[in-house]
Amino acid sequence: MMPKPDYSKLTKNNVVDFIADIFARRGAEEYLGEDVTISEHMFQTAELAEEAGASEEIIAAALLHDIGHFTNEFPDNAAELGIDSHHDRAGAAILAPFFPKIVTDCVRHHVSAKRYLCTAEPAYFAKLSDASVLSLKLQGGPMSEEAAKRFAANSDIDAIVQVRKWDDEGKVPGKQTPDFSHYAPMLQRVVDSASQA
Repeated sequence: MMPKPDYSKLTKNNVVDFIADIFARRGAEEYLGEDVTISEHMFQTAELAEEAGASEEIIAAALLHDIGHFTNEFPDNAAELGIDSHHDRAGAAILAPFFPKIVTDCVRHHVSAKRYLCTAEPAYFAKLSDASVLSLKLQGGPMSEEAAKRFAANSDIDAIVQVRKWDDEGKVPGKQTPDFSHYAPMLQRVVDSASQA
């Protein structure tokens, strides 16, 4: 198991470098049984957001939605072992001091958005990869109708759902994408703008 990093020294001036270091050191790790690495998946998700003309905040959310996989001590094969690592909440908690609410909402709720979409859009389940179906079971399965109604009341629901859909698409083996250096200046702008709000 990986030791938990020390986040106490993070500031708005070094958080992007800290995230860059995580991508450099751990980005080549397996992505939960998918045919892409975790960084390939995150870069693909961000590129889909960028190609769609999304705001910098939403592109940041797409890039960082799975950052929580690097913020805990769960093993890489946690899903296969029947463990839900709660990477959604872990990632949002790390980003919250530095990024705007819409970014952390998309990160915090991207797992719930999968559960929500399985209820709100019946055809959605058929589009999930085998690994995503496995993790869905660990995450509680599709939401109840009542839970889906409550979830849909989130003020950032449209962004959350869109990031989730890009998340599902960003799993293409061998696809070339920009790397972290492409996104670093944008992430810094998002952090700087959040600190001035």
